[in-house]
Amino acid sequence: MFYSPINGDVKCHLCRHECRIAENKRGICGVRENRDGKLYSLVYGKAISYHVDPIEKKPLFHFLPGSTSFSFATAGCNFRCLHCQNWEISQLPHDKKEIPGINLGPEEIVELARKYRCESISYTYTEPTIFYEYAYDTAKLANKEGIKNIFVTNGYTGEDALREISPYLDAANIDLKGFTEEFYRKVCGAKLKPVLDNIKLYIELGIWIEVTTLLIPGYNDKDVRPIARFLKDVDENIPWHVTGFRPEYKLLNVESTTPESLVNARKIGLEEGLKHVYTGNVPGLEGENTYCPGCGTPLIKRIGFNVEIKDFENGKCKKCGTRIAGVF
Repeated sequence: MFYSPINGDVKCHLCRHECRIAENKRGICGVRENRDGKLYSLVYGKAISYHVDPIEKKPLFHFLPGSTSFSFATAGCNFRCLHCQNWEISQLPHDKKEIPGINLGPEEIVELARKYRCESISYTYTEPTIFYEYAYDTAKLANKEGIKNIFVTNGYTGEDALREISPYLDAANIDLKGFTEEFYRKVCGAKLKPVLDNIKLYIELGIWIEVTTLLIPGYNDKDVRPIARFLKDVDENIPWHVTGFRPEYKLLNVESTTPESLVNARKIGLEEGLKHVYTGNVPGLEGENTYCPGCGTPLIKRIGFNVEIKDFENGKCKKCGTRIAGVF
């Protein structure tokens, strides 16, 4: 799906990299290969990891709060993030010719979701775009069974591919990792603009989105206010998760984000007019809770993945009647 032949090479249109791939070579993701002028997925039906997760782990706070999501991934990724927390599986295809995985077809994924009574399936841990066909077939089956579908994504899916899967996609958490082209180039091996374009496209397609920014000291600290302004201009109701960095992968010498930095980032987001800004990766901060934007009442209290739904029913604050944006 989503490629065109060019004199023996193929051009992949699945993500915004638009890789031109020579015979017997792979794209940036490491899992799509040109064989005799045809582009093949090397990870269809090969899950590298799967778990039952709380929906809050995605993180999604305004989509079926308190529910569980059957979550899975294949090896590979189209980004090269220096701080990747799942680098052992996201970068694996670049280290090994053979791509490992457990044989698990779309039907089996859906059956497992039903077995564990999950309300949704999340395509996560690496990047769902790179196992698109696998995700598409699974999402289509899940949709028929009344199971919701969620992308946890870097926001680099090609426009045609995103439009194609959109009828079966109910929600997404999109990583907006920084707000400069330099950051995206040096830290992620990608570009910023396609991610910004896709955030708008998800909204256009009617898919519920929440956005996450991992705050890395010395790398994207100054991007907090510009990101908040951008999201406010798109839709003030987009929940924004500002999460704490811990030393990982190739950024082992960078200090962890302080709780004070997260609290300040949340304050900035609210100052810029966003209705819901959350702190993450540091349990116990008040920024984990959902508050009514009308009267300030705590509606959903969280400590880590423990959720207590309080003065909230049918998507509305019980005290003042304000409707909260989301899928409840």
